[in-house]
Amino acid sequence: MPVSVLRLNLVEPGATPASLAARHRAALELAAYADEHGITTVQTEEHHGVADNWLPSPFVFAGALLGVTRRLSVTVSAAIGPLHDPLRLAEDIAVLDLLGGGRLVTVVGIGYRPEEYAMFGVDFARRGRLQDELLETLLRAWTGEPFTYRGRTVRVTPRPFTDPHPLLLVGGSSKAAARRAARLGLPFFPSAHLPELAAYYEERLVEYGTEGWTMMPAAETPLLHLSTDPDRTWAEHGERFLHEARTYAAWQSAGIRSAVRSTATTVEALRAEGVYRVLTPDACVALGHDTYVLHPLVGGMPLEEGRRSLRLFAQEVLPALGG
Repeated sequence: MPVSVLRLNLVEPGATPASLAARHRAALELAAYADEHGITTVQTEEHHGVADNWLPSPFVFAGALLGVTRRLSVTVSAAIGPLHDPLRLAEDIAVLDLLGGGRLVTVVGIGYRPEEYAMFGVDFARRGRLQDELLETLLRAWTGEPFTYRGRTVRVTPRPFTDPHPLLLVGGSSKAAARRAARLGLPFFPSAHLPELAAYYEERLVEYGTEGWTMMPAAETPLLHLSTDPDRTWAEHGERFLHEARTYAAWQSAGIRSAVRSTATTVEALRAEGVYRVLTPDACVALGHDTYVLHPLVGGMPLEEGRRSLRLFAQEVLPALGG
């Protein structure tokens, strides 16, 4: 049975408080529906100060998602580690792990937007050292035992539900990220299909004498929207797909490697490129992928269009895939 991912970032250009409130509530409804129909996971993200209202508080949202679901996992991918207070994040994740019975998955990266660091007064040049401190602190904090933190003795309670600790992955596309994961014995989540980096991580595991595993995107991981009439959907909503693609492109320097990377500047080019795809249920089944990433509210998609997309996947695609 393939893995199915419901991606929710709550983007809505030109939103009002009322429309954003409706979008947040609809996202929870979609998650509950996904949970009832066998979707594997809901994935959310973290970005700050974005004009189109990209979600800035993934752990708050994760708590709401855990509250309306019972089976699927809730994945934060990725949290920007150095922007979080290590002790407070340890507490927050422990509580969420207890609430969800171990269903929270956290991928921690260091981010790639200096303006996000500037917003919080965090030195972008120190992001690697801050990431090391964060991850080391989380692992020590979740033991429930006293430990030394920045020269003082602290203790984080309650202990999480998951033994030995909540699922925590190190995200990134650099050798430094792979080394960091291997040194700490944490799973590695490359931000794109990077088999050479996964091999480097495996070598570092041997070097450090630690154990871990890699969760890597496939070579082809398009973002999917389901429709009975893709031509109509592209004509009516293509600018929404393009908005998100261009936003991502504006953030990614040449050194950033991401599973979501588009160079398109027009709707026509974006459709031809294949990073974002609008498919009929039959065409979706025919992909034969191991992982399906659904993006029903992409770029501020009207809520009812997003609901139709998810229903088509749940009712016509999943059964054909053996769900």
